[in-house]
Amino acid sequence: MSEILKTVVLPLALMVIMFGMGLTLTLADFKRVLLSPKAKLIGLVNQLILLPLVAFGLVCLFRLSAELAVGLMLVAACPGGPTSNMITHLSRGDTALSVTLTAVSSLITVFTIPVIVGASLSHFMGDAGATIALPFGKTVFQLMLVTLVPVLLGMGVHARWPSFARRMGKPVNLLSMLFLALVIVLAVMKEPDLTGQFRAAGWATFTLNVTTMILGFSIAAAASLSLPQRISISIESGIQNGTMSLAIALGLLESPRIAVPAVVYSLIMFATGAFMILRFGRRSA
Repeated sequence: MSEILKTVVLPLALMVIMFGMGLTLTLADFKRVLLSPKAKLIGLVNQLILLPLVAFGLVCLFRLSAELAVGLMLVAACPGGPTSNMITHLSRGDTALSVTLTAVSSLITVFTIPVIVGASLSHFMGDAGATIALPFGKTVFQLMLVTLVPVLLGMGVHARWPSFARRMGKPVNLLSMLFLALVIVLAVMKEPDLTGQFRAAGWATFTLNVTTMILGFSIAAAASLSLPQRISISIESGIQNGTMSLAIALGLLESPRIAVPAVVYSLIMFATGAFMILRFGRRSA
């Protein structure tokens, strides 16, 4: 079961998720960053800089063990995923902004994840971290293979057969959610003490999720962005690509213990995502 999870289920789940994202994207989504940069830059700074900084502070505050500390930094280093786009849409946020932030952060984090996780392994685990190192070149190549390539394929399908891409968008996104649920279930089965997982990493992951969402909303409000944009940036700041976190922790680092924060965070972010939907999704369009 362990080898199937690492070599088949996780990479396939991540590829399906990223292909589904690609089906919703066009080159115009990336051009928007240049044409209307304010909201995008705020969202990207929150996602790529603020989130890892908050995670590092929480690791110190909660005095997490070395492996859990690396796991929380890994969660913070990953981009948002299609889950954030779905929650944004149901919360009546700016879906186009959400998709753009997810797409751009997914491209950038291919290169930043090895740096942040590598530094975390060295800082928190010392010599022990060398035994589960994350080589930069190999990691970038593998992340490109399971993230960028499927995204580009999805964009190619969208460009060539746009009506087909629109029809397939929802089924593929639903399949992505099912894959994420399957991955979480399998990861929990691999580390079955769920109560122990929450006890070890629950408060730190919960605080990271809620704090970054509140900060995202507050910073967007301070910048005088519209309510839909505030909702999008809040969700993008706190809803992470849990499948990618698990794929790296179990597949590349081969450490179930490092995967614990990703499992717990994935469960918590569905609860906070549901809160956003209930809080903002009922308002008038």
